[in-house]
Amino acid sequence: MNMITAIDAAEADASERRPRRKRWPLLAGGALIVAAAAGVVAVEKRPASAQAAPTLPVVTVAAPLARDVTEWDDYVGRFAPSQTVEVRPRVSGAIVAIHFRDGEIVRRGQPLFTIDPRPFAAALAEARAGVASAASALALAQSDLSRANRLTGDEGLSTGEVDALRARVQAASASVAAARARADQRALDLEFTKVRAPIGGRISDRRADIGNLVSGEGGGATLLTTINALDPIYFSFDGSEALFLKGLRARQAGAVAPVEIRLQDETAYRWRGRLDFTDNGLDPRSGTMRGRAVLANPGYFLTPGMFGNMRLANGGKARALLVPDTAVQTDQARKTLLVVDAGGSVAAKEVVLGPVIDGLRIVRSGLGPADQVVINGTQLAVPGGKVQPKLGRIDATPQGAPAPASMSLPGEATFAL
Repeated sequence: MNMITAIDAAEADASERRPRRKRWPLLAGGALIVAAAAGVVAVEKRPASAQAAPTLPVVTVAAPLARDVTEWDDYVGRFAPSQTVEVRPRVSGAIVAIHFRDGEIVRRGQPLFTIDPRPFAAALAEARAGVASAASALALAQSDLSRANRLTGDEGLSTGEVDALRARVQAASASVAAARARADQRALDLEFTKVRAPIGGRISDRRADIGNLVSGEGGGATLLTTINALDPIYFSFDGSEALFLKGLRARQAGAVAPVEIRLQDETAYRWRGRLDFTDNGLDPRSGTMRGRAVLANPGYFLTPGMFGNMRLANGGKARALLVPDTAVQTDQARKTLLVVDAGGSVAAKEVVLGPVIDGLRIVRSGLGPADQVVINGTQLAVPGGKVQPKLGRIDATPQGAPAPASMSLPGEATFAL
């Protein structure tokens, strides 16, 4: 009994101790809940002035850059020789010599082909003999007429006989003139056996070799080769009616129209010339005007048939406002710029744009020289909102540096020199 009583007493004591150990976590949780509630009440009771004020987005603004520029109209065309000649013989015969290499530069008057001259030399000798014979007949007729004029009295000749002698003299004079003309023609034929370059330039390949018979008769004359004059050289192009009218009005106002051309593998417009010709009417089928520029080509580098990109200055120098091309916003078909006033308010201005110069876009209209344009941070500025403006500066990108373009517009421009 004593052992059972002791065990019961120990169990009762343990059951009394267990509930007292579980009350401490409950008390701690309640204390945390009370503290959190007090914190919430404290936050709710904090004054509004103590909360942090929202900060305005910072953007960079600058006035547009004002510079003198030259605007250019763009054309695509081909180079063409300033002169081109088909070399054909003027007499018929066999070619006995060739005096050039295919594709070389020839001078005006340089011998190119030799046609067998022997038949023409014989014909010239015969013609000269005919001149001598006609001259002898003329001398005899003149002698007979002179004797008849000296006879007097009974020895005198009748008027009819004297007239006949005088007619013989005139006929003999005509025969001499005809013989001399035939001799001159034979001399020309002999000279034409040496085919010479009618112009200077680059010659093509030969179309007839030594030993070939060639014809020199009229339109059926044999083509021997061709020569292209390359200095100066022409650049032919077609322009739209709008560009033609623009250039025409600019020239009427006294503007000079210089021409600059670059080749397909060039980035700079290194070839310079002048407008030489515009056609006398527009093509009714395409509505374009054919034009031509002339360029110096002393090294014969430019070759007929080459493509080139030409720009033509049709407006001379003009003052223009420029902004970074990245500052231009696109709103469907409209182009806008974000501007900031003195109070930091943002507004969108619709503008009319021109070409890009060194990363800067020409603004033709819609922008004033004193407007503060957002040039950096355009994604933070919203029309109608407010920003914190920071003054910046607009500079041109150095030549040759890549400049992103937000849009492609016809024409080009450069800073005026």
